[in-house]
Amino acid sequence: MRLPSDVPDWLKAFTAAERPDLWDSARDEQRFRDVWPEYNHHGNLTPRYFGQLVPRFAHLQILFVDQRSEEVIARGRTIPFRWDGTLGDLPPGIDAVGLRGVDDPARPTALSALAAEVAPDHQGIGLSGLLVQAMAVVAGEACLAPLVAPIRPSWKDRYPLIAIDRYSTWKRPDGLPFDPWLRLHHRLGGSVLRSEPQSMRISAPVTEWEAWTNMALPDDGDYVFPAGLAPLSVAGGVGDYWEPNIWVQHDL
Repeated sequence: MRLPSDVPDWLKAFTAAERPDLWDSARDEQRFRDVWPEYNHHGNLTPRYFGQLVPRFAHLQILFVDQRSEEVIARGRTIPFRWDGTLGDLPPGIDAVGLRGVDDPARPTALSALAAEVAPDHQGIGLSGLLVQAMAVVAGEACLAPLVAPIRPSWKDRYPLIAIDRYSTWKRPDGLPFDPWLRLHHRLGGSVLRSEPQSMRISAPVTEWEAWTNMALPDDGDYVFPAGLAPLSVAGGVGDYWEPNIWVQHDL
């Protein structure tokens, strides 16, 4: 696949359809597992849609390869879905867009990002922005427009008690979005559609949450926990968590 012209000469991009071997190797090595906090790997519904991306939508999944080492250093996972372009028809979060993408028999009209993942040893050099641009490329080539993304704001875990609706409006003194990931999307031309307080659900026994968070949860109640974007509600031996997201749109 093609990339914007201003990329390092050592970086090569492929879709999973072009290089299924690289996609499989990156998955088998679990190279990107540490990109997310452990609890994020245990969404109740995520296996239903993430599990179908390849081979069903392999032409829309992106791999970045460092040609010097021949390693996969970043990947972008996306899903096509039917959307009429209105807020009323926009799915309520990542679970909902994922399920629409795999269950709706209607022809998809738009593309949603699901994850932009950069290997920990290659973070901080601008690859995440290039992944967003590459997603726009595959969306355009597949005649899927616009590109939307239910983004996981990167600093929201610092403010888990602040509602996502309020957090999404925070600005720096220069007027740019406060959150770094939201700010990057803004610089790439993205615009906020709305925030989603209940985007991805993770409900599991307290014993599992204690292992994921490395903290004791001895009683019913609401807990702030490491890397959580919102509180965890514990009741009757079960921890229930809704990950919030912010919908961003990129017009192609």
